[in-house]
Amino acid sequence: MILVAGINMITALLVLILERTKMIGILKALGSNDWSVRKIFIYNATYLIGVGLFWGNVIGLGLLLAQKYFKLFPLDPDTYYVTEAPVHLDLGIILLLNAGTFLLCLLMLLIPSYIIAKISPVKAIRFK
Repeated sequence: MILVAGINMITALLVLILERTKMIGILKALGSNDWSVRKIFIYNATYLIGVGLFWGNVIGLGLLLAQKYFKLFPLDPDTYYVTEAPVHLDLGIILLLNAGTFLLCLLMLLIPSYIIAKISPVKAIRFK
C-alpha cells in the first residue's frame, strides 16, 4: 500500500515537472543552479503533503471523535461481543504517524526532483 502511494506521489511530481519544463529551461538559462530549481519543486511537494496531512487528519479525527461520542458505527453484540467500535485517541502516536508520513513522502518526492538536473536549458525552452 505504501509502495503504491509512493509511486502515485512520484508520478504526480513528474507530471508537475513535465508541465513546467519550459519554466525550468528559462530559469536555468538565466543562471539558476539545479538546487535552486529543485527547491521550487520540493517546496511545492511539501505544501501538497501538508495539505494532504491536514485534511486527512481533519476527516480521520472527525470520524474518530464522532464514533467516540455519538457511536456512529454500531456492531452486532452476538458476533463482536461489543455494541460499538471502541476508539482510543493518543496524541503522541498521531503526531508520530504524521511526522513519519511527512518524512517518508518527502523522501519519495526527492527522487523525481533529481530529473531536473538532467534537463538541458535549450531543449527545455523548445519543449512542447
